[in-house]
Amino acid sequence: MNSPLISRLRLSVLDQSVALAGRAQNESIRETLALAQWCEALGYHRFWVSEHHSHPTIVGSAPEVLMAAIAARTSRIRIGSAGVMLPHYAPLKVAEQFRVLDALAPGRIDLGVGRAPGSDFRTAQLLNPDTNASAHFPQQVMALQAWTLEGESGGPGLPPGHPGHGVHAYPHGPTAPAIWMLGSSDYGAELAAHLGLPYAFAYFITEGQGAAQALALYRSGFRASPALAEPLATLCVWALAADTEAEARHLFKSRERFRMDRNTGRLGPLLPPDEAARPYSPAEQAQLDQLRANALVGSGAQVADGLRRLAAAHGVDELVVITWAHDPAARRRSYELLAREFDLG
Repeated sequence: MNSPLISRLRLSVLDQSVALAGRAQNESIRETLALAQWCEALGYHRFWVSEHHSHPTIVGSAPEVLMAAIAARTSRIRIGSAGVMLPHYAPLKVAEQFRVLDALAPGRIDLGVGRAPGSDFRTAQLLNPDTNASAHFPQQVMALQAWTLEGESGGPGLPPGHPGHGVHAYPHGPTAPAIWMLGSSDYGAELAAHLGLPYAFAYFITEGQGAAQALALYRSGFRASPALAEPLATLCVWALAADTEAEARHLFKSRERFRMDRNTGRLGPLLPPDEAARPYSPAEQAQLDQLRANALVGSGAQVADGLRRLAAAHGVDELVVITWAHDPAARRRSYELLAREFDLG
């Protein structure tokens, strides 16, 4: 899709509570809270948090708890999960949790759901011993839709014959959580289209591979639902801005090291850029060169230009930006520079 540059691009945030070398992991959770307040003040539209389990790099394991704390510290920004890994849980319990969150922050809650485990196979089994749980994902999402939309927000609940008929997810109120489908493949795009849900493609996971096809499938197959009349899609992208390109490239060394180590199964806290270098094999160096060439890393103006072009290429008017940096101040500065470039305030 060759679209003109989006004149007014809306920016949001996905934070993963990344563990930092030399710091206690619980500091990363508190840093997420501080970042949410910072991004609200800067004018960002949404602030999403992720769910991972037994992951030594990404320590945000309970998005619904973190969202409650963010709700208590903010007043405007939308707050969401990106996402709840639904096969681990009973949809009724998830609906109840997010109904409570909506009561705490009415009209500001996004319930992003995904099918991936957010963990290794063994950890996933400990969360839910049913090894076939992901096969029931479409039915889980439909039950979640019914329970989150029932009551004052206008939904009829689950139909007669369903085991959940007559069972309600409380508390009800005039607003309801907005369910988003998250994915990095065609599966999530097609399911989101079929159920009439907004769709977020994890561009940062695939380095963009499959994004155009997934969005095309989503738009062509979209069926209107009570919650959404027309397709609504976004991309979750990784980006890092600094006052100069040289500074941004230096800060990016932490992410580079993580990506190269992850490819060999080595996971740990994010290293400071001055300690991130290690010898790379020729194959790793080729991967690293490609990562550097494609990365949205540079000055605020450079990164903003890349984001606008990416949004135009995929026909979206909102991007969700993920930024890792070992220094929390550098991460806050990155979001500040982008907010300035897009005049978010």
